[in-house]
Amino acid sequence: MVTGHKQTPVATAAATGGPAVPGRRRPRPKGRRHGWAPVMLLSPFGLLFALFFLLPIGYAVYQSLLRVHVSGLGLGPSSTTTVFAGFANYTQVFSDSSFVQGVGRVLLFGIVQIPVMLAFATVLALLLDSAAIRLRRFFRLVYFLPYGIPGVIAAILWSFLYLPGLSPIVATLQHAGFGTVNFLGSDSTLWSIANIVTWEYTGYNMLIIYAALQAIPADLYEAARLDGASEWKVATRIKLPMVASALVLTAIFSIIGTLQLFSEPEVLRAVTTDISTSYTPNLLAYTQAFITNNPNYAAAIAVVLAVGTFVLSFGFLKLVQRRGVAA
Repeated sequence: MVTGHKQTPVATAAATGGPAVPGRRRPRPKGRRHGWAPVMLLSPFGLLFALFFLLPIGYAVYQSLLRVHVSGLGLGPSSTTTVFAGFANYTQVFSDSSFVQGVGRVLLFGIVQIPVMLAFATVLALLLDSAAIRLRRFFRLVYFLPYGIPGVIAAILWSFLYLPGLSPIVATLQHAGFGTVNFLGSDSTLWSIANIVTWEYTGYNMLIIYAALQAIPADLYEAARLDGASEWKVATRIKLPMVASALVLTAIFSIIGTLQLFSEPEVLRAVTTDISTSYTPNLLAYTQAFITNNPNYAAAIAVVLAVGTFVLSFGFLKLVQRRGVAA
């Protein structure tokens, strides 16, 4: 046995399972050296995400499980106490006829308005992508401009076009022999709101679809035209299938926006009596929180609405994925 003898590079290589370089340390694995780097880089985003997204959601869920109990005559701050109510607020939400009617109203709104808006957006995007179009930048800006107008301002502008005493549209229809047209009547208010929303968001959705069209290689169009395909076939057989994922994305955004409908009916409430404080679920939650002073019930409405939005959006996404449309 030999003791006190230093190992040679060959012996070191044999012991470590790899070649040894004289005078150089063996490098540490990269995973150990940079193990904390992703955590440090993602920690600012994670902190902000927790503070401004997860924490408000958790607080809303917590508030929805509470209820204010009034004792005695209900006079003075000591007569009200906040107690744990469990799922009582959620039971009230699903038994509230005004909430159910509001949900049905926005679902009908979405079933009609979303396909119409996306159809307009797709047609405009295809026209802008056409080789025959001129002033492409100008029209792209004109179509997108309504999206830059806040929803409250857009509703105010359109309310002047709906009121019989001020609207040139109503006056023109009366002179044409259509009689008195009421755009804010009980049967037409929902579709007047749908017109405002369509005017606002068609350009936004058009821009998403147009960006997807710009990403399609031009070689596909040239090959199709060499094979004798018309512009209609190029649009329906090549362009539309290849922007299907963009159409799915805009549809999901539209579903979320429909269930969050608030600004337009809230503004039009000032000019018509056919829009109640529970016309949409968001309007009902706002009324309960800031007018009726029942924030716990409003929190339950908000949680139910958020879960319903997630279910509808995720369900639509899974449906189109089963049909072979990649999102």
